Amino acid sequence: MAPGSPPGPAIAAMKLNERSLAFYATCDAPVDNAGFLYKKGGRHAAYHRRWFVLRGNMLFYFEDAASREPVGVIILEGCTVELVEAAEEFAFAVRFAGTRARTYVLAAESQAAMEGWVKALSRASFDYLRLVVRELEQQLAAVRGGGGMALPQPQSLPSAPAPVPALPLPLPRRPSALPPKENGCAVWSTEATFRPGPEPPPPPPRRRASAPHGPLDVAPFARLHECYGQEIRALRGQWLSSRVQP
Repeated sequence: MAPGSPPGPAIAAMKLNERSLAFYATCDAPVDNAGFLYKKGGRHAAYHRRWFVLRGNMLFYFEDAASREPVGVIILEGCTVELVEAAEEFAFAVRFAGTRARTYVLAAESQAAMEGWVKALSRASFDYLRLVVRELEQQLAAVRGGGGMALPQPQSLPSAPAPVPALPLPLPRRPSALPPKENGCAVWSTEATFRPGPEPPPPPPRRRASAPHGPLDVAPFARLHECYGQEIRALRGQWLSSRVQP
């Protein structure tokens, strides 16, 4: 409440000690908000730049930031804070109910500063704190009594994705037949046996140049025995005749 201004009906019987107010305004306790505002005079339309300090439900204002004694104080009980159109930009008003109550018109230096001051002043009164405490008490009673209201649960971390089953590796294909042989040794192909694709055709049968009357691979066993037997009998007969001759 500024000196010389008529008090509101709610604080008409309040007695303030100037020394205690000055100590409280400049003590080292943290403030709720502080900064420069333009304050419109009560009897004159001029605006004056003042340093404002908000502590609890008391708004102090000084000549400048280095002053040790406030020029005035506004008790914020029973007030409303609203934006107004004024000569200064970023203006807002602190209004009190009652016919003789004074309205304080203030202006900030920026849009962000105005929004911060309006929010802080709107929450500074004990009436607002009383409503907040009452709402919290009702929520706590509902939780304890099982009234259907539950505390918010912390969000659970997303579960790890399920492991993907490993697909079986394809086994190498077994050859359908044993590899062909040459002179008693197996002949293996240079390509991998498990390479996908059609199997190569078997090699053609080998032929011998010295086979009598056709290839040996296709001649029956009795015929082969007869052919080789004739040759052996002829050689044996020559050997026997050479021994008989003197």
